[in-house]
Amino acid sequence: MPTIRWRPSAGGSDNPEGDSQVPVDFDPFDSNPPEAAVVDAEELLRPLLEQDGRGLLRWRRQATNAPILQVENRFVRGRLDLRAADLGVLFRFENCRFEYPPDVREANLLGLSFYRCWLPGLKARNFRSRNDLRLVRCRVEVDDDSAERGTDVLTTRTDRGVPNAAVNLTDAVVDGTVILTGTRINHPGGKALQADRLMVTGALLAYRLTTDGEVRIPGLRAGGNVNFSGARLRNPRGFALNGNGIAVSGSLLCEVDNYRPGDPRPFTVNGMVYVPSMRVAGDLVFRGARLEVDPSGEIVVDAWKTGDWYVDPHPAFIADRMYVDGNVEMGDGLRATGTLRMVNTHIGGSLRLAGAEVAVRRNVEPPYMDRAIHLDGSEINGDLEGSKMRTEGQFRLADVTVRGNVFVRDGRLSHPSRDVFSARRSRVSGNLMLSACTMKGTIRLQGMTVGGSIDLQNTTVTEPEQDESAQWAVDLRSVQVARSVLMHSRADGSFESEGGVTLDGAVIKRKLCIAGAVLTAGKNGLAFEAGDTIAEEFELTPAEVPEGRVSLRGAQCGTLHDNEQLWYATGGVELEDFRYEALDSPIPLKDDQQIELRLKWLRHAMRGYRPGPYDQLATMLRACGNEEHADTVLMRKQQYRYESLATGYGWFFGAGVRLWSWLQRWMVGYGYRPVRALAWLLALLVLGSLWFGLGSDDCAVDADRFVVIGERCAVNVDDTGLEWNPVLYTVDLLVPIADFGNKGRWHMAGADKWVSTGFIAMGWVLVTTVAAGVTRTLRRTSPN
Repeated sequence: MPTIRWRPSAGGSDNPEGDSQVPVDFDPFDSNPPEAAVVDAEELLRPLLEQDGRGLLRWRRQATNAPILQVENRFVRGRLDLRAADLGVLFRFENCRFEYPPDVREANLLGLSFYRCWLPGLKARNFRSRNDLRLVRCRVEVDDDSAERGTDVLTTRTDRGVPNAAVNLTDAVVDGTVILTGTRINHPGGKALQADRLMVTGALLAYRLTTDGEVRIPGLRAGGNVNFSGARLRNPRGFALNGNGIAVSGSLLCEVDNYRPGDPRPFTVNGMVYVPSMRVAGDLVFRGARLEVDPSGEIVVDAWKTGDWYVDPHPAFIADRMYVDGNVEMGDGLRATGTLRMVNTHIGGSLRLAGAEVAVRRNVEPPYMDRAIHLDGSEINGDLEGSKMRTEGQFRLADVTVRGNVFVRDGRLSHPSRDVFSARRSRVSGNLMLSACTMKGTIRLQGMTVGGSIDLQNTTVTEPEQDESAQWAVDLRSVQVARSVLMHSRADGSFESEGGVTLDGAVIKRKLCIAGAVLTAGKNGLAFEAGDTIAEEFELTPAEVPEGRVSLRGAQCGTLHDNEQLWYATGGVELEDFRYEALDSPIPLKDDQQIELRLKWLRHAMRGYRPGPYDQLATMLRACGNEEHADTVLMRKQQYRYESLATGYGWFFGAGVRLWSWLQRWMVGYGYRPVRALAWLLALLVLGSLWFGLGSDDCAVDADRFVVIGERCAVNVDDTGLEWNPVLYTVDLLVPIADFGNKGRWHMAGADKWVSTGFIAMGWVLVTTVAAGVTRTLRRTSPN
């Protein structure tokens, strides 16, 4: 394709050979160009015009010499007016300066290129280019003092719908690539770049673009990548980059530009990045970006002036309803001083926030709209990675679906006295890991569903929310976890919670673990609450005595692994309806000391008498085949019951209750020691036999009144055939049901009468105790 290097001759005709007076060192950025470099815009365009029969000029449909018109080292004076031109010419300007903005509105050109040029603006609404559109290393500065009052560059008018842009590409169509690399556009009073509904067949490349004023590209359609890597965009009172509803067939790249060795340049924005309803077929990349908004300044954007609680007042990045087929990379040194907001978005790959630092201003008055990262209602098909992330403000992801894992390792998240990590009702298909993190504020995972484990090992949680209805450092109420909930300490750290942990109503398929944890209660007095929690295994072995109450009310587990620190919680342990099937370390049949130790733990934990925990311990022991120890627990339960009753009855009646308890304990073990009752029966048999065998009755000397048989007297004359036997008589007294023919047939008076009556009473107590013990034994050994 031939090229004409256009330079005017003295006569004004074409002079492809050039003019020796043209300065080769022409500086287009010098506001006082030399006269030798001046060329009139009309003279420049004259070869492209032809005169019709009526004396009117019109555009030639094809240049006569060549399709490329190249102008170098020139100051173009006057208006370069190509409006509505239909030319098969590629315009290439290099090292040029323009007095007025080039006008290519509604033009249809082969291409348009500016390299290292200074322009007061570019008018290109409805422009059509069949090749690339380039502004490379150019400077576009709107002169506020200029008399220019076109329809694209306005310095005083602010009418709605009237463009006020330095570079206006609204509704333009480029069948190639738009290149803005290294260009600087300065128009702080309006829009630096306005490209609404721009159609680009190729890519939009804006490497190291520098703008002062809004970059507006809503409705952009790009067939390739949109790349702002290394760009610096500034519009502190509004949208620095407005890409509402853009569609990118490639990736949107706003990251560090490392093209120049030793001079890496991050994507930097002072103002909002506004890209809601964006569609990206590839990846969205903001690695190492710098996003800044003034946390105390007013954002002059009508769409953001609302009292909606879910609107973030000072966002740095807004991407509601965004749809990205690939990954979203917003880590690796990204710095933001405003909210990263991606509400109701769809991410086909992973969301990476690793190494990001996000800070927002803390709101003093409610509602507290100080969210650092806002992901409500979003859907992430891959992982959410946030290792080494630093935030000041809430990390909020309520009702979010993550089909991979959530990883936040070694994070530093701060939102004191409020929720710092809130994921209510979210669903994670893999693991949720918040390990080795420092959290200032409440971790609230209420109602989450996790397909793997929730892992908070070695995480420290302090300064939780102070609301009266939600005073917890870690809130795991009603979570559904397919594997384990781990809040344990490892060798290189510890899990610490200053404010209490709750798992009320949680369902955990495998293990709940707080091994080595340090737990401190908040204002509600609860250091650890697992009420109605269900798990296969509880590993409740804190490193220190919990400071506050521990509640296991209504909890259920298969295996319980505990330690002394748990039962010595300073506020006691609530154990009503707590059920467990076995201990992690079974108690040997001969280890009575272990039973005594556990009874001591229970008594200290409850700070009073409650029968349920003793029944549960006995049931567990009996299920494990430890019958003797189960009876020991139940016997001790009765002892504590009587002690509680005695305390309630006062000193006088309480003494009687204690005496009765002592008698039952030592004689029959409250019915759980039938062998002891049998021993008492044998002892009474010996004592009775000696008493009645060695003693005599006064009736034996009064033969006129009694029938004397040896040393005793029969009651009836018909009983004279009986033979006195003190042993059989004592047996008849002690066995209350059977009658061996002695009781009631011998006359007893004086002390013998009272002794026999006492033996009958003792017999009832002891024999029924033995019968009850035998009945329990038969019931336990029955196959049914």
